[in-house]
Amino acid sequence: MRRSIPTPSISSFSVGPLTVHFYALCIIAGIAIAIYLGDKRYRRAGGGENVVADVAIAAVPAGIIGGRLYHLITSPDAYFGSHGRPMDAFKIWNGGMGIWGAVALGTLVAWWQHERLRRRGRVGMLSFASFADALAPGLLFAQAVGRLGNWFNGELFGRPTTLPWGLKIPLNLRPTGYEAYQTFHPTFLYEGLWCVFVAIILMLLERKFKPGQGFLFYIAAYCVGRLFVESLRVDAAHTIAGLRVNVWMSIIIAILASVLFWRAGREREMLAEDW
Repeated sequence: MRRSIPTPSISSFSVGPLTVHFYALCIIAGIAIAIYLGDKRYRRAGGGENVVADVAIAAVPAGIIGGRLYHLITSPDAYFGSHGRPMDAFKIWNGGMGIWGAVALGTLVAWWQHERLRRRGRVGMLSFASFADALAPGLLFAQAVGRLGNWFNGELFGRPTTLPWGLKIPLNLRPTGYEAYQTFHPTFLYEGLWCVFVAIILMLLERKFKPGQGFLFYIAAYCVGRLFVESLRVDAAHTIAGLRVNVWMSIIIAILASVLFWRAGREREMLAEDW
């Protein structure tokens, strides 16, 4: 019998009238890890206690909203198409969180909250670049844990494969045209492992980085892995010039983050020479 990774038969459980979704639990666990590790690293860098948690109060909801908005904008047919269900747009427990929207709006609101605390005279406030660097590894671990939620939902898988770690997908969850195939690339797992790998590499190299470069390294390196993952996907998606929208986003953001990473290091070197 061919080996494979099974898709869980359940994605939620009930406690009285409350339904608990494993996808939501994975997202919450990831957020908790990011805040815990980020706080430890921020304080180790000289920052004050609970600054990360106080910023997260505003940044986390913003990240969730941004992630959902990005998904709705890039995949509108399932919600607002001829056979779409608009109310499903609010059912985030069913999956559908765009990382680019989450990072963009989450980072913007985190900057705003961080500056707000600084202007109020909060003790132990480092630069926002240092704050972002402290959070970067935790965010990667959070993304890795969050991807497990896709496993419970039977989503985010790639092309058919006969590899022993192929993901067995139930017939009702297989994309149109792939009903005859049983096992697919577990791209959610690939992405999760890549996030862990990048987090470890980042923590090993960060002593060589200038402020802000750690966060930019996270963005650029994640995009490289995301390009590989997107190249394996077979689910329906909008394309531009034959490439999935997320592929274009990964390319653009990777280039932008790499340029900013280089400039951040270059500018610090120039300032040091001038000094």
